[in-house]
Amino acid sequence: MTHCGEAAYVAALLMLYIDLPDTPLRPAPHDQSTARRLYQQGVPLPLAEGALLLASLRRSIRDNDRPPLPPIRSLAYFQPVITELQQQPFTEEYLDYLRHKFQKAVTGQPAAPRP
Repeated sequence: MTHCGEAAYVAALLMLYIDLPDTPLRPAPHDQSTARRLYQQGVPLPLAEGALLLASLRRSIRDNDRPPLPPIRSLAYFQPVITELQQQPFTEEYLDYLRHKFQKAVTGQPAAPRP
């Protein structure tokens, strides 16, 4: 894992956050504070990215018969999944898998089996 300074970490995490569906177009000051706190707590950026992707994928596979979820208004929304992944670490291959599944989900294409 490459290490980066706080400013680079915060910028990268906020960019990942606003690129997700159902998130604000711009991060709010409380999102910046949350990202700084995650950096200070030593949450690796790949773990945070995995949490954002996993939570977004979970939202996308909800049963269509259920009422739609409201938009995500805060980076703090992802804290429970970050905590979950801290307790059950994953490999770089799993992060690649999440990226692949997420890309397929946002483009509306079914995810092809990976070799």
